[in-house]
Amino acid sequence: MDYTVPSGTRIGHVHLKVSDLDKALAFYQGLLGFEIMQRYGTQAVFISAGGYHHHIGLNTWYSKNAPPAPQRACGLFHTAILYPTRRDLAVVLKRLIDANYPLTGTADHGVSEAIYLNDPDGNGVELYFDRPRELWPFDAEGNLQMVTEALNTNELLSLL
Repeated sequence: MDYTVPSGTRIGHVHLKVSDLDKALAFYQGLLGFEIMQRYGTQAVFISAGGYHHHIGLNTWYSKNAPPAPQRACGLFHTAILYPTRRDLAVVLKRLIDANYPLTGTADHGVSEAIYLNDPDGNGVELYFDRPRELWPFDAEGNLQMVTEALNTNELLSLL
């Protein structure tokens, strides 16, 4: 049964269980800048970038006032949010710095530049920008060679 998912396939959205909807919105809407598309009272909200029906769903249906999921358990490692330009990544990095929001790391992966942090419920979040494909690191045989190297945040912030 040979099958390869079509190249136009995308991850449409992520839906997260959170302990407090307002606290989650302070992060995703207030800090990261997502807009509310639809709210379901005090239990759920769909948020978006650019008017899409939703990129992120947040709900408290099973998790209201619950503690974060254990770090050393199966589940979501992080949600990756892809920014359209490198400057957009610099803008969000500056917002995080200005808010004194703790980062868990940064990295240059060769194919992308990334900022890592946790949302208020301990869910991992990656904010990143993809380099153009022609700049991706390939070896002599054409194999992709992703890396994890230091991200030059000062150079990134110089775009502002």
